[in-house]
This record gives sequence, C-alpha cells and structure tokens, in this order.
Amino acid sequence: MTQLADLTPTQNTDVQAISISEKGAEKALAAIAGSGKENAGVRLFVKSGGCSGYQYGMAIDDRQLDGDLVLYDRGVKLVVDPMSLPLVKGGEIDFIENMMGGGFTVNNPNATSGCGCGHSFRTDGAQAQEGEGSTGCGSH
Repeated sequence: MTQLADLTPTQNTDVQAISISEKGAEKALAAIAGSGKENAGVRLFVKSGGCSGYQYGMAIDDRQLDGDLVLYDRGVKLVVDPMSLPLVKGGEIDFIENMMGGGFTVNNPNATSGCGCGHSFRTDGAQAQEGEGSTGCGSH
C-alpha cells in the first residue's frame, strides 16, 4: 500500500520522513522536467557498500512499488522504499556546489559516521552486509 503525505516547508511535523532543501528542489525539478517521464519523482535509496558501510543512491523514477513512501515537499515528489526509510528518516536532500562542481547530498541525522566523499555513511547498530563495505571512497 502506498502512503501519501503532502508536506510544505512551513508545516511542523515530528514524523517528516524526508525533506528537500530549496536548492535541492530547484535542481530536482529541473532534472525531472528534463527526464521526459510523466509523474516522476526523486527516489532516495540506500544500498550496502561504500567506504562507511552504506551508500546513498538517487534516481528520477516514475514507478511506485508496494511499500514505497511517497510524499511531496517544495513541489517535488519524493519516494523512499521501506528498507531504506529507517536509515534516512528525518534526512534532507540538498544540492551543494563547490569548486569541483556540484551534486546532490543527503543531510542524514541517522548517520553516525561518513566518509569524505559524502556518498556513504554508517549508523549505530547497523552494519553493512557481510563482504560489503569498506570499499574505499574511490570506488563509488
């Protein structure tokens, strides 16, 4: 069953699953518009691997799978699968620009450590699956 929630930037809720910053929304809406996919949104997911145990992933996706949490923030459809949700709950998708370019990042209150690349993280009590993780920042 799909859950829908409509969150606005001014809405105060203790159970906001994920949100997106103003800059993140601007860049995400541009990427969605350029994707050619109707009813697409930003799918945030987590997979085992990366130098800190888990690795973030994002995609422009027009699918909704059983159990997906779907919500809207700043006009952007955000989708998270049920396995990833506990690892990113309360997180904010952002877009940062620096001298090396720019890209999406996740400000995640559940991450207890991360690596310098900003693409992988670890949470307390959550270990990567056996044989995965500690692959080094250069292998993302």
